[in-house]
Amino acid sequence: MPSTAFEEADEAEQDDFKPLTREEAQQWRQRQPHTSVWAVLGWQVVLAVLAACVAAVLTRSQPVVVSLLYGAAAVVVPTGLMAWGLTKGALSKRAAGGAQASLAGFFVWEGAKLLLAIALLALAPRLVADLNWLALVAGLVVVLKAYWLELWFRARRLKQNCELG
Repeated sequence: MPSTAFEEADEAEQDDFKPLTREEAQQWRQRQPHTSVWAVLGWQVVLAVLAACVAAVLTRSQPVVVSLLYGAAAVVVPTGLMAWGLTKGALSKRAAGGAQASLAGFFVWEGAKLLLAIALLALAPRLVADLNWLALVAGLVVVLKAYWLELWFRARRLKQNCELG
């Protein structure tokens, strides 16, 4: 049976693979920037406050600012719940035993996060007087950009670590 190009490439890669020693692995881990889910949550709160300040200055409209903050809260609150569940909750302590339990815990908390976010958005017309949907979506989008901001800072830290090491 003839070998395909994919199999040949895979065999070539396997020949080049060299496992790290324990010391090399520890050194590699120390050079990698550590990111906490709490750091992302912090950036989300900072971006929400900054966006609300900008909206207040530009529009001078309380319904716009409240709608923007509600949209931001529709992301921040579920993210906070997930962060707590993954790091402090009882399920996280059980999941510490293995990879499968950790993955299952992640999916449970991600599902809870999504359901809460959907519920908050569905309740927005009832909870926010004079709801401005554009401001709500703007708040939601701005806060979601915190993930990119954290990735950018992580890349900068990694670059600084490589320059120092």
